[in-house]
Amino acid sequence: MQQAAKSLYLDAFLDTLWLADNLSANTLAAYRRDLLRLEAALQPFGHTLDTADTPALEQVMLGLIDTDKPATRARRLSAARRFYHYLCQQKLREDDPSARLQAPRLGLRLPGTLSEAHVDGLLAAPDTDTPLGLRDRALIETLYATGLRVSELVGLTLGQLYLGEGYVRIVGKGNKERLVPLGQVAEHWLRRYLAESRPLILGAARSEDVFVSNRKQAMTRQMAWHLITRYGKQAGAPPLSPHTLRHAFATHLVNHGADLRVVQLLLGHASLSTTQIYTHVARERLKALHAAHHPRG
Repeated sequence: MQQAAKSLYLDAFLDTLWLADNLSANTLAAYRRDLLRLEAALQPFGHTLDTADTPALEQVMLGLIDTDKPATRARRLSAARRFYHYLCQQKLREDDPSARLQAPRLGLRLPGTLSEAHVDGLLAAPDTDTPLGLRDRALIETLYATGLRVSELVGLTLGQLYLGEGYVRIVGKGNKERLVPLGQVAEHWLRRYLAESRPLILGAARSEDVFVSNRKQAMTRQMAWHLITRYGKQAGAPPLSPHTLRHAFATHLVNHGADLRVVQLLLGHASLSTTQIYTHVARERLKALHAAHHPRG
Protein backbone atom coordinates (compact mmCIF):
# COMPACT_ATOMS: atom_id res chain seq x y z
CA MET A 1 0.00 0.00 0.00
CA GLN A 2 1.41 3.37 -1.03
CA GLN A 3 2.12 5.69 1.89
CA ALA A 4 0.23 8.98 1.85
CA ALA A 5 2.33 12.04 1.04
CA LYS A 6 3.20 14.33 3.93
CA SER A 7 4.02 17.99 4.31
CA LEU A 8 7.65 18.83 3.61
CA TYR A 9 7.51 22.02 5.65
CA LEU A 10 5.59 21.22 8.84
CA ASP A 11 8.67 20.60 11.00
CA ALA A 12 10.39 23.74 9.74
CA PHE A 13 7.22 25.75 10.46
CA LEU A 14 7.06 24.44 14.04
CA ASP A 15 10.76 25.18 14.54
CA THR A 16 10.15 28.74 13.37
CA LEU A 17 7.22 29.14 15.79
CA TRP A 18 9.39 27.89 18.62
CA LEU A 19 12.22 30.29 17.79
CA ALA A 20 10.08 33.33 17.01
CA ASP A 21 7.35 33.04 19.66
CA ASN A 22 9.11 30.90 22.27
CA LEU A 23 6.03 28.67 22.48
CA SER A 24 5.84 25.85 24.99
CA ALA A 25 6.17 22.19 24.02
CA ASN A 26 2.45 21.71 24.74
CA THR A 27 1.43 24.56 22.41
CA LEU A 28 3.70 23.29 19.64
CA ALA A 29 2.27 19.80 20.06
CA ALA A 30 -1.25 21.25 19.73
CA TYR A 31 -0.25 23.00 16.48
CA ARG A 32 1.18 19.74 15.16
CA ARG A 33 -1.99 17.77 16.05
CA ASP A 34 -4.28 20.32 14.41
CA LEU A 35 -2.25 20.50 11.22
CA LEU A 36 -1.86 16.72 10.96
CA ARG A 37 -5.63 16.42 11.41
CA LEU A 38 -6.14 18.80 8.49
CA GLU A 39 -3.56 16.99 6.39
CA ALA A 40 -5.28 13.64 6.96
CA ALA A 41 -8.58 15.21 5.88
CA LEU A 42 -6.92 16.64 2.75
CA GLN A 43 -5.58 13.27 1.56
CA PRO A 44 -8.84 12.16 -0.17
CA PHE A 45 -8.67 15.38 -2.22
CA GLY A 46 -5.17 14.50 -3.43
CA HIS A 47 -3.47 17.20 -1.37
CA THR A 48 -0.96 17.59 1.41
CA LEU A 49 -0.88 20.68 3.60
CA ASP A 50 1.75 22.12 1.25
CA THR A 51 -0.32 21.74 -1.93
CA ALA A 52 -3.87 22.39 -0.67
CA ASP A 53 -6.00 24.88 -2.57
CA THR A 54 -8.94 26.91 -1.30
CA PRO A 55 -11.72 24.55 -2.53
CA ALA A 56 -10.07 21.55 -0.83
CA LEU A 57 -9.63 23.44 2.41
CA GLU A 58 -13.26 24.61 2.27
CA GLN A 59 -14.43 21.02 1.87
CA VAL A 60 -12.26 19.88 4.75
CA MET A 61 -13.56 22.62 7.07
CA LEU A 62 -17.13 21.75 6.10
CA GLY A 63 -16.43 18.09 6.83
CA LEU A 64 -15.21 18.99 10.32
CA ILE A 65 -18.66 20.36 11.20
CA ASP A 66 -19.81 16.81 11.95
CA THR A 67 -16.88 15.95 14.22
CA ASP A 68 -15.48 19.15 15.76
CA LYS A 69 -16.96 21.87 17.93
CA PRO A 70 -16.90 25.41 16.47
CA ALA A 71 -14.06 26.41 18.80
CA THR A 72 -11.99 23.42 17.65
CA ARG A 73 -12.62 24.21 13.98
CA ALA A 74 -11.68 27.84 14.59
CA ARG A 75 -8.45 26.74 16.27
CA ARG A 76 -7.58 24.40 13.37
CA LEU A 77 -8.24 27.16 10.85
CA SER A 78 -6.06 29.54 12.87
CA ALA A 79 -3.22 26.99 12.78
CA ALA A 80 -3.66 26.60 9.01
CA ARG A 81 -3.54 30.37 8.49
CA ARG A 82 -0.27 30.63 10.40
CA PHE A 83 1.17 27.73 8.39
CA TYR A 84 0.27 29.26 5.01
CA HIS A 85 1.45 32.69 6.14
CA TYR A 86 4.80 31.04 6.88
CA LEU A 87 4.90 29.36 3.44
CA CYS A 88 4.19 32.68 1.73
CA GLN A 89 6.76 34.49 3.87
CA GLN A 90 9.39 31.91 2.94
CA LYS A 91 8.34 32.14 -0.73
CA LEU A 92 7.43 28.46 -0.71
CA ARG A 93 3.97 29.39 -2.01
CA GLU A 94 2.68 32.39 -3.91
CA ASP A 95 -0.89 32.20 -2.60
CA ASP A 96 -2.57 31.66 0.76
CA PRO A 97 -5.42 29.15 0.29
CA SER A 98 -6.81 29.90 3.75
CA ALA A 99 -7.16 33.67 3.23
CA ARG A 100 -10.80 33.57 2.07
CA LEU A 101 -12.04 30.98 4.57
CA GLN A 102 -14.46 32.18 7.24
CA ALA A 103 -13.93 31.12 10.83
CA PRO A 104 -16.95 29.56 12.57
CA ARG A 105 -19.10 32.01 14.53
CA LEU A 106 -18.47 31.56 18.24
CA GLY A 107 -20.91 32.66 20.87
CA LEU A 108 -19.66 34.08 24.15
CA ARG A 109 -18.38 31.06 26.04
CA LEU A 110 -18.39 31.64 29.78
CA PRO A 111 -15.77 29.59 31.60
CA GLY A 112 -17.01 27.03 34.08
CA THR A 113 -16.38 28.08 37.63
CA LEU A 114 -17.12 27.10 41.22
CA SER A 115 -18.99 28.82 44.00
CA GLU A 116 -16.98 29.82 47.04
CA ALA A 117 -18.82 27.14 49.03
CA HIS A 118 -17.76 24.47 46.52
CA VAL A 119 -14.16 25.68 46.75
CA ASP A 120 -14.33 25.45 50.55
CA GLY A 121 -15.55 21.85 50.24
CA LEU A 122 -12.79 21.00 47.77
CA LEU A 123 -10.10 22.48 50.00
CA ALA A 124 -11.36 20.50 52.99
CA ALA A 125 -11.46 17.17 51.11
CA PRO A 126 -7.82 15.97 51.50
CA ASP A 127 -6.91 14.13 54.71
CA THR A 128 -4.19 16.39 56.06
CA ASP A 129 -3.17 13.83 58.69
CA THR A 130 -1.42 11.90 55.90
CA PRO A 131 1.68 13.10 53.98
CA LEU A 132 -0.05 12.90 50.59
CA GLY A 133 -3.21 14.54 51.90
CA LEU A 134 -1.19 17.42 53.32
CA ARG A 135 0.59 17.77 49.98
CA ASP A 136 -2.73 17.80 48.14
CA ARG A 137 -4.21 20.42 50.47
CA ALA A 138 -1.17 22.65 49.92
CA LEU A 139 -1.42 22.13 46.15
CA ILE A 140 -5.12 23.00 45.92
CA GLU A 141 -4.70 25.98 48.26
CA THR A 142 -1.84 27.25 46.11
CA LEU A 143 -3.79 26.77 42.89
CA TYR A 144 -6.84 28.63 44.18
CA ALA A 145 -4.79 31.39 45.84
CA THR A 146 -2.72 32.15 42.74
CA GLY A 147 -4.75 31.16 39.68
CA LEU A 148 -1.71 29.45 38.16
CA ARG A 149 -1.95 27.35 35.05
CA VAL A 150 -1.56 23.69 35.99
CA SER A 151 1.71 23.50 34.03
CA GLU A 152 3.02 26.44 36.08
CA LEU A 153 1.87 24.80 39.30
CA VAL A 154 3.54 21.42 38.75
CA GLY A 155 6.63 23.18 37.38
CA LEU A 156 7.17 25.20 40.57
CA THR A 157 10.63 24.89 42.08
CA LEU A 158 11.79 25.78 45.57
CA GLY A 159 13.69 28.74 44.14
CA GLN A 160 10.41 30.26 42.93
CA LEU A 161 8.90 30.35 46.42
CA TYR A 162 9.36 33.52 48.45
CA LEU A 163 7.41 32.53 51.52
CA GLY A 164 8.91 35.23 53.70
CA GLU A 165 7.65 37.86 51.26
CA GLY A 166 4.42 35.95 50.54
CA TYR A 167 4.60 35.43 46.78
CA VAL A 168 5.70 33.03 44.04
CA ARG A 169 7.73 33.94 40.96
CA ILE A 170 6.22 32.45 37.81
CA VAL A 171 7.75 32.12 34.36
CA GLY A 172 4.71 31.73 32.14
CA LYS A 173 3.93 31.65 28.43
CA GLY A 174 6.57 33.26 26.25
CA ASN A 175 9.03 33.19 29.19
CA LYS A 176 7.22 36.16 30.72
CA GLU A 177 7.85 36.51 34.43
CA ARG A 178 5.27 37.62 36.97
CA LEU A 179 5.04 37.76 40.76
CA VAL A 180 1.85 36.36 42.27
CA PRO A 181 0.87 36.84 45.94
CA LEU A 182 0.12 33.68 47.89
CA GLY A 183 -2.04 34.93 50.72
CA GLN A 184 -1.69 33.84 54.34
CA VAL A 185 -3.77 30.66 54.09
CA ALA A 186 -1.93 29.16 51.11
CA GLU A 187 1.40 30.19 52.65
CA HIS A 188 0.44 28.39 55.88
CA TRP A 189 -0.36 25.13 54.08
CA LEU A 190 2.75 25.36 51.91
CA ARG A 191 4.95 25.82 54.97
CA ARG A 192 3.33 22.81 56.67
CA TYR A 193 3.72 20.64 53.56
CA LEU A 194 7.36 21.62 53.05
CA ALA A 195 8.25 21.01 56.68
CA GLU A 196 6.16 17.94 57.54
CA SER A 197 5.11 16.09 54.39
CA ARG A 198 7.55 16.66 51.55
CA PRO A 199 10.56 15.20 53.43
CA LEU A 200 8.57 12.02 54.16
CA ILE A 201 7.50 11.67 50.51
CA LEU A 202 11.04 12.21 49.19
CA GLY A 203 12.89 10.15 51.80
CA ALA A 204 16.58 10.16 50.93
CA ALA A 205 15.91 11.56 47.44
CA ARG A 206 16.58 15.19 46.56
CA SER A 207 14.47 17.41 44.32
CA GLU A 208 14.06 21.10 43.57
CA ASP A 209 10.42 20.57 42.60
CA VAL A 210 7.86 21.83 45.10
CA PHE A 211 5.12 19.24 44.54
CA VAL A 212 6.53 15.72 44.37
CA SER A 213 5.01 12.29 43.96
CA ASN A 214 5.71 8.92 45.57
CA ARG A 215 8.12 8.33 42.69
CA LYS A 216 10.34 11.09 44.15
CA GLN A 217 9.75 13.20 41.03
CA ALA A 218 7.80 16.31 40.15
CA MET A 219 4.05 15.79 39.98
CA THR A 220 2.77 15.64 36.39
CA ARG A 221 -0.07 17.68 34.92
CA GLN A 222 -2.10 14.48 34.56
CA MET A 223 -1.58 13.58 38.21
CA ALA A 224 -2.67 17.06 39.36
CA TRP A 225 -5.75 16.82 37.15
CA HIS A 226 -6.61 13.38 38.54
CA LEU A 227 -6.33 14.31 42.20
CA ILE A 228 -8.31 17.54 41.81
CA THR A 229 -11.14 15.80 39.97
CA ARG A 230 -11.11 13.05 42.60
CA TYR A 231 -11.35 15.52 45.48
CA GLY A 232 -14.03 17.44 43.59
CA LYS A 233 -16.21 14.32 43.40
CA GLN A 234 -15.51 13.61 47.07
CA ALA A 235 -16.64 17.13 47.98
CA GLY A 236 -19.77 16.96 45.84
CA ALA A 237 -18.60 19.80 43.58
CA PRO A 238 -19.63 20.10 39.90
CA PRO A 239 -17.28 18.44 37.38
CA LEU A 240 -14.01 20.33 37.49
CA SER A 241 -10.37 20.40 36.44
CA PRO A 242 -7.33 22.41 37.55
CA HIS A 243 -8.36 25.09 35.05
CA THR A 244 -11.72 25.41 36.80
CA LEU A 245 -9.88 26.61 39.89
CA ARG A 246 -8.03 29.18 37.77
CA HIS A 247 -11.42 30.44 36.57
CA ALA A 248 -12.74 30.44 40.15
CA PHE A 249 -9.72 32.45 41.32
CA ALA A 250 -10.34 35.13 38.68
CA THR A 251 -14.13 35.16 38.99
CA HIS A 252 -14.10 35.46 42.78
CA LEU A 253 -11.60 38.31 42.58
CA VAL A 254 -13.82 40.18 40.14
CA ASN A 255 -16.93 39.43 42.21
CA HIS A 256 -15.22 40.98 45.22
CA GLY A 257 -14.33 44.13 43.31
CA ALA A 258 -10.80 43.48 42.03
CA ASP A 259 -9.61 45.73 39.22
CA LEU A 260 -9.55 43.87 35.90
CA ARG A 261 -5.99 44.93 35.12
CA VAL A 262 -4.81 43.47 38.42
CA VAL A 263 -6.51 40.18 37.54
CA GLN A 264 -4.85 40.33 34.11
CA LEU A 265 -1.41 40.65 35.71
CA LEU A 266 -2.07 37.84 38.19
CA LEU A 267 -3.28 35.45 35.47
CA GLY A 268 -0.43 36.33 33.12
CA HIS A 269 -2.76 37.27 30.26
CA ALA A 270 -0.98 39.13 27.48
CA SER A 271 -4.16 41.00 26.52
CA LEU A 272 -6.83 42.56 28.69
CA SER A 273 -9.45 41.25 26.25
CA THR A 274 -8.64 37.71 27.43
CA THR A 275 -9.37 38.72 31.02
CA GLN A 276 -12.60 40.57 30.22
CA ILE A 277 -14.48 37.27 30.04
CA TYR A 278 -14.54 37.35 33.85
CA THR A 279 -16.62 40.52 33.87
CA HIS A 280 -19.28 38.50 32.04
CA VAL A 281 -19.02 35.72 34.60
CA ALA A 282 -19.44 38.21 37.41
CA ARG A 283 -22.36 39.81 35.59
CA GLU A 284 -24.09 36.43 35.31
CA ARG A 285 -23.64 36.01 39.06
CA LEU A 286 -25.18 39.45 39.69
CA LYS A 287 -28.13 38.63 37.44
CA ALA A 288 -28.70 35.37 39.31
CA LEU A 289 -28.61 37.15 42.67
CA HIS A 290 -30.99 39.82 41.40
CA ALA A 291 -33.41 37.21 40.06
CA ALA A 292 -33.33 35.28 43.33
CA HIS A 293 -33.69 38.17 45.78
CA HIS A 294 -35.15 41.26 44.11
CA PRO A 295 -38.94 41.71 44.31
CA ARG A 296 -38.98 42.43 40.58
CA GLY A 297 -36.39 39.76 39.75
